[in-house]
Amino acid sequence: MERVRIRMNPQYLKEKTMESLFGQHIEVTPGVAGGKPRIAGHRITVQNVVVWHERLGLSADEIATEFGVTLADVFAALAYYYDHRVEIEQSLQDDAAVVTALRERTPSKFKEKLGV
Repeated sequence: MERVRIRMNPQYLKEKTMESLFGQHIEVTPGVAGGKPRIAGHRITVQNVVVWHERLGLSADEIATEFGVTLADVFAALAYYYDHRVEIEQSLQDDAAVVTALRERTPSKFKEKLGV
């Protein structure tokens, strides 16, 4: 009997492994969390995890404990971010622009009371 050896493309294997990983831990649902990628079963977006980890300096353990998700969820969110960095950074910039526009259109009642 002759043995048949099948070679899989390493890039294909990586993509399938990442799809499986993201499918278990990361989901995108239109109408939920603005359609942004999020931790499966939660409203915690990949963007949230990125801000907490990269900008506020929280560790993966701190994020998992504070927000009731698993370490695997946090690391999957970070892996998703690194694989989709350009689009997530753009989304963060877009969100910041919306906040800036809202602040310009809506004066602070607190600042008005203080006379600032």
